[in-house]
Amino acid sequence: MAAPAYPAWVTRWVSGQWRNKKRPPTLRPTRTLALADRVANRREQSTEATCITEMSVMMACWKQNDFNDTPCAEEIRMFYDCVAKAEKERKKQNEDTVLSRGNLPSSKVNKLLKRFPQITRYV
Repeated sequence: MAAPAYPAWVTRWVSGQWRNKKRPPTLRPTRTLALADRVANRREQSTEATCITEMSVMMACWKQNDFNDTPCAEEIRMFYDCVAKAEKERKKQNEDTVLSRGNLPSSKVNKLLKRFPQITRYV
């Protein structure tokens, strides 16, 4: 079995050549050290379905009344109230998590990166 081929500076470094007050090898990055223009889109939290019971009651009422809205006005109003309440709670929770953790969702990070692009070359 052949020994692995290491770069020349690795063998010099292991042999102790750099210990005699010589400068160690400089490590150069393969790419420029700059932020990317965008980050991957990911789902922040697994969202659970809300207002399922109100929706099923509303649809059952529609089915009983041949999809007529007037006899089901109370069920429709209850469903829309539930949706508004859930949306309000979601926005409040979203603001609280951003303030407490300091993490931004990927959509906001992409907006900021578009607003302040990375300078890769100087004119």
